[in-house]
Amino acid sequence: MTTLAPYASHPSRSRGRLHPEPGGELRGPRDIFQRDRDRIIHSIAFRRLRHKTQVFVSPDGDHFRVRLTHSLEVAQIGRTTARTLGLNEDLTEALCLAHDIGHPPFGHAGEEALEAALEDHGGFDHNAHTLRTLMLLESPYPCFAGLNLSWEMLEGLAKHNGPVDYPGWAMREVDGLFPLELSSHASLEAQLAAIADDIAYDNHDIDDGLRAGLLTLEQLMEVAVVRHCWERVRARYPDIPQERLLRELVREQIGLMANDLIASTRRNIADERIETVEDVRNAGRALVCFSPELAAQERELKRFMYASLYHHPSQLAAADRARIIVRDLFRAYQQEPQLMPAEWQDDRLLDEPRRSRHIGDFIAGMTDRYAEKRHAEIFGEVALA
Repeated sequence: MTTLAPYASHPSRSRGRLHPEPGGELRGPRDIFQRDRDRIIHSIAFRRLRHKTQVFVSPDGDHFRVRLTHSLEVAQIGRTTARTLGLNEDLTEALCLAHDIGHPPFGHAGEEALEAALEDHGGFDHNAHTLRTLMLLESPYPCFAGLNLSWEMLEGLAKHNGPVDYPGWAMREVDGLFPLELSSHASLEAQLAAIADDIAYDNHDIDDGLRAGLLTLEQLMEVAVVRHCWERVRARYPDIPQERLLRELVREQIGLMANDLIASTRRNIADERIETVEDVRNAGRALVCFSPELAAQERELKRFMYASLYHHPSQLAAADRARIIVRDLFRAYQQEPQLMPAEWQDDRLLDEPRRSRHIGDFIAGMTDRYAEKRHAEIFGEVALA
């Protein structure tokens, strides 16, 4: 087992859970963060990620990534990097696995549609909905709502992208139940989970874009960090056909980013004289980050990916159709709540904003294919090709 650095999150110093655990916390060999991770893996919300969009809406091919496989890849990068930095691997892995659980169907297009539908009722934010799902909606235990995750786990999910200065209604609600100190930075494990997410989708989306034929190697050579890595790969394998090296290019980029992240984080910890987890929270800035040079290159890569892949005409058309599905479903359930499954019908939710937020909870939990199916049943047609 890795020896934890003094600034890592240690399970014996956890702030605990909102609800006392029946039978006590230490049942068997697992510590509190290991149990958090396992609760995520065994949750229904996590399983639904296998049919939620990552880049391509309802992809036809079996080899494209979805939210579930993306989350597993984020966890692999996060855990390996956490081990190198002396951080808590189990907490890092749990945060990586759970970070996208609040995403509605159809990725960012679905989120935009749900945000618009709930505009007059507090809006929608997938990060806050992750916490709402895990603290209130996913309830497999008899004595309390939610998965009863540790404070450190919930804090990390709330603040992995930094302090939350203007929490929306859903974030305020969960913070009121179990205050998460939203104005400070989160643990290094949470910061690492956020960067592992960037590393994973920066590079694996390239892989999927190439596989789908929406990106070409020639286009990618416009991006400095990709061109640099490709030159290194070609120099290492000069006699291997180009098409055999595309996945090696992705691996090279992941390695470059991970190594830069490790070196930069170590410098930041030393410069700020970080010795405890509370030092991390009080540092006033993110400590887990790329070097300034690589950060600039990574931003250039993101700009390229938005222009060339995420905003590709075929992707924009799919996103438009996805927004129509979410919009139509929301309006249908508002007008005829009896269209919702029996277990989602509740006479106590007749007043606003609770009624619309309840409908939002139902739609946000849908997979892509379930949303398509429900839309076809109600409107007599399938909106996605």
